[in-house]
Amino acid sequence: MSTAFNVIATLIAKPDQQDTLEKLLRELLEPTRLEAGCEQYDLHQDLQHPQTFYMLERWSDDAALADHDQSAHIQSFRAKAAEVIEHFELKRLTLLA
Repeated sequence: MSTAFNVIATLIAKPDQQDTLEKLLRELLEPTRLEAGCEQYDLHQDLQHPQTFYMLERWSDDAALADHDQSAHIQSFRAKAAEVIEHFELKRLTLLA
């Protein structure tokens, strides 16, 4: 049985693309929060490096994240954001304490 887990997505905008990336990330919030299995989906910005954004996520199971990954809004985001993202990293975490 799959158990809930956390995700941290790190996205770094290309030079002069910070505002565009932020707008695209904000557009993901509402549709993602409505997805089955999405328990948390919060956007953060690094105070020292404002071109860096973090999406803090919690998913009920692997299937929920897989469905999210294939959703229309994520596919649209990828197409639009490809030109403005310098770096992307996704880490899956389990809460220990």
